[in-house]
Amino acid sequence: IQILLFLSSSGLFLESRESHTCGIGFKSENKSCVDTDECVMDPGVCGNHAQCFNTPGSYYCNCDEGFQSTPPNFTQTTGQCLDINECLVGTYECPGDLECVNTIGSFNCSCPKGYKTSRLDADVDECLSSVCGVHSSCFNTAGGFLCTCSPGFVEHENSTCADIDECKDNLDICGTNAQCRNKVGSYNCECHQGYSNYGNNQSKCIEMSCDQFKAESDVESTPETLKHLRALLRSSCESLRTANGSRKTGEQLLENVFTSTDELLSEGNIADSETLNQFLDVVENSMRLIGPQLKEPVTRMETHNTFAEVAVMRGQTPPSGRVTLRTDSALFSTSWETVVGKSYPGFVFAALVSYKDLNSFRDLLHKMSRERPDDEERSVTYQLNSKVVTAVVSNAETKQLSEPVMLVFTHEEERAESEGVAYSCVYWDEGAWSGRGCERAWSNSTHTACSCSHLSSFAVLMALYPVQDTFELVLMTHLGLALSLVCLFLCILTFKFCRSIQGTRTSIHLHLSISLFIADLVFLCGISSTHNQVACRIVAGLLHFFFLSAFFPLVIVIISAIAFPAGYGTDRHCWLSLDQNFIWSFLAPVCIIVVLNSFVFTITVWKLAEKFSSLNPDLSKLRNIKGFTVTAVAQFCILGGTWVFGSFLFYEKVTQVALYLFTILNSLQGAIIFIMHCLLSKPVLTHKEMHNAPKRQSSLDSNYILKISPAHSQTSDSLYEAFHRILAKSHQCVFNVFCRPLQVRDEYYKLISRICSLKEKKYSEFSTNHSSNSQVHHR
Repeated sequence: IQILLFLSSSGLFLESRESHTCGIGFKSENKSCVDTDECVMDPGVCGNHAQCFNTPGSYYCNCDEGFQSTPPNFTQTTGQCLDINECLVGTYECPGDLECVNTIGSFNCSCPKGYKTSRLDADVDECLSSVCGVHSSCFNTAGGFLCTCSPGFVEHENSTCADIDECKDNLDICGTNAQCRNKVGSYNCECHQGYSNYGNNQSKCIEMSCDQFKAESDVESTPETLKHLRALLRSSCESLRTANGSRKTGEQLLENVFTSTDELLSEGNIADSETLNQFLDVVENSMRLIGPQLKEPVTRMETHNTFAEVAVMRGQTPPSGRVTLRTDSALFSTSWETVVGKSYPGFVFAALVSYKDLNSFRDLLHKMSRERPDDEERSVTYQLNSKVVTAVVSNAETKQLSEPVMLVFTHEEERAESEGVAYSCVYWDEGAWSGRGCERAWSNSTHTACSCSHLSSFAVLMALYPVQDTFELVLMTHLGLALSLVCLFLCILTFKFCRSIQGTRTSIHLHLSISLFIADLVFLCGISSTHNQVACRIVAGLLHFFFLSAFFPLVIVIISAIAFPAGYGTDRHCWLSLDQNFIWSFLAPVCIIVVLNSFVFTITVWKLAEKFSSLNPDLSKLRNIKGFTVTAVAQFCILGGTWVFGSFLFYEKVTQVALYLFTILNSLQGAIIFIMHCLLSKPVLTHKEMHNAPKRQSSLDSNYILKISPAHSQTSDSLYEAFHRILAKSHQCVFNVFCRPLQVRDEYYKLISRICSLKEKKYSEFSTNHSSNSQVHHR
């Protein structure tokens, strides 16, 4: 796409929008945080036999009548509703001598077995006298009582409760990787060397490896904080494998891990993709080590740069249902069956970790692996638009899950999808983002939901597709540049061969025209030659030089080329790259020149307003205003004022207007120079009087205002001359600095006539010589 000014200003004005992040349980609407109704989003969040009640930022569940939970108010991960056995807890009311019979959620009153009448003698509560003995529980019944042994005990023939030797009754209770040790009312599984049950003494032991925490994983660039964290985790892992020595609790380890991650993210130690890979791997492996050791069913921990939630379930049978974890910027939902996997050792966990400050390393995180060739052809730009999160479960087989997991991300920048914007669900794959195994379920301006068949570190990328320029813009660019090339060529002839206008300013104008001519020609012929990388870089270097004929242009280009040669040429155009802010090697001098030109233009307009009427007092006021306006507008174009329209290119409501103004005014810069410096430089006097009258001050010639164009100028000389004359000769300022009584147009006409006369003379001499030679030959 070939737009002269659009390329020059690319990267100068970046749209900045504040991202608005709401807390847990809230969502952003119209730049304000409103409560998320979890009861509406997930009607089954409380399970069966329960009612959901929404609260600001959260929710709670209450059991239906006839059911209970611990605690009474619970969430999906902290409780569930169980039937109340009214007959056991004594909350039933059966009239007369009817017997209580428990049902799901209620109870019935019926006659005892063996009775048909409706009346019985009053029952005596035998349990009050502790008739069942130790390790048992007494339950009163109508006309009697029932003794039940406590868990871990069994009833003997003499109605006493004796300890159950679980190790003998169930030889596989601890599995093959542990030794079962019986104790009164219970048992312990003592793991073999290299196996662990993570402190869950009645769970089976699984093989445990600490290789992921070995020091050999460190490389030279590994930060010291990461090395110390890995050493701490390795020590804790080894203590679990050997079951010897003291070790930190899961809560202590979790706090140590997030303290270290805060240091890593705050100090900016993550400088390359290799370090980032190590960091994410250590966090994932640490959660696998710490999760099973946490005592509470749900653990939440928030630090300056991290936010984590971990859910743990223990029991003899695998849990079922759904588990949902939340952080400040993401939601993770899956089933306990997926968390368990193929084997259940007696405990499972699921964890979600969100990194608040990892987005500051955008240069590392914006890289997208090229999995779709069409994206490369379309020059798609990817931008991270969510927090990075790591999802971990106890299931070791997470490369291909039996059921996809769901992740919902909050956008950093609220932006709806459009022709140029699309959201992608990705995971970090050893140095680049990849979308394999992740699909976008739904998306709006504030959130994106992802369905993934594996687990890793995830995020949402915003793909920015380049908006194709219209045919009208391309046509205007080509026609404007072609016209400018013709006009600049005529300017070069004029400034080179018109002897009466030769001088310092004319020399400056000549070199200005040559620079513009070469730059426009190179742009027109090579701006889109991206198929050849070497040629594209050469084109970009030439454009950089000829569009920046200010100060020390060659020095700037040489330094830029040596410092970052890869910055010349992009995927779309043969121009300067935005990587490492290389575009500022062009934009910085341009900005300085624009500021200086604005100052000079202000002084020029001020002096014009003071002096214009005195130049020719015979002219009417209307003609003075007209002449002043034309001169001011002309100088605005010559001084590069049209570049100001670049500041509007990134505002959606006026982008098209600014783009068309850019294209029209700046592609015709060569034509404007020709008109102002050649065609409109004739004095006010008539053509005959101009040749016969002595030289005098004429109306203000706009050609000699300080030539500081954003892309072509000899700024230092022109500025010095301008300000010197303004300060030294206030009365003659406008005339001496900005005016010169040249008859350029007449000289231009003379030049054309001289060239034509020269051609006619040469033709006449050729004809005469040819005729003479013919006569001699005839003789």
